[in-house]
Amino acid sequence: MMGEGLLAGLAGDGLPVPAPVATEGGDLVAEFDGHGYYVLSWVDGRHVPGTELTLDQARELGVLLARLHHALSRHAPGPLPDRPPPAEVTGVATADSAAGALRARLPADPMPGLDTALRERRALLTRYADRRPDGEIPAGPYGWTHGDFQYRNLLRRDGEVAAILDWDRLGVRPYGEEVARTAQVQFGGDGVFDLDRVAAFTAGYRSVIDLPEADLADAVTRLWWKRLTDYW
Repeated sequence: MMGEGLLAGLAGDGLPVPAPVATEGGDLVAEFDGHGYYVLSWVDGRHVPGTELTLDQARELGVLLARLHHALSRHAPGPLPDRPPPAEVTGVATADSAAGALRARLPADPMPGLDTALRERRALLTRYADRRPDGEIPAGPYGWTHGDFQYRNLLRRDGEVAAILDWDRLGVRPYGEEVARTAQVQFGGDGVFDLDRVAAFTAGYRSVIDLPEADLADAVTRLWWKRLTDYW
């Protein structure tokens, strides 16, 4: 559960986070029928895909994410565990079995390409079985993270980020995991990554938070394996 003062604290630190509006009683969370609600001020802006950003904007986005991680550590809704939460590393047999079960559920005349895609996925699992990440404890620094920091949850106005939205995935994770996931969603599309913008974004982040290359590589490998073995 997100702490009541978290968004207000982040906004107070100068981050582009909409501060909640207090109720007449001064509470930041209003409760109705056993559910808690925030009321946030309206923010104008638009969602801008990462590939439309300039290199300087991509770098500044990395800086913003690092500043957010620092601020979350100051306004954390709870203590950090002694070690990062374990991340499940799906086995090849489990992933292959799931792909087989999905194929078995397809109709006799499946959607074009879906059966082929599942066949290709199973072939890739066999080809890269030896590259499964070691262990379930990711490398590198960890802390409170947004959980879905990407352009669909960012509003931009006049070239700047005006609001960071959608806090339902707030949680403790390796920082590298969020950096890698953001880079993938922000700067990837149609099977191609804009590596210049990925480099600018990660350089911006690492100018604020020391994230060694080996730890970032571990995060990228774990994300790649997750994408290979899940069927979301």
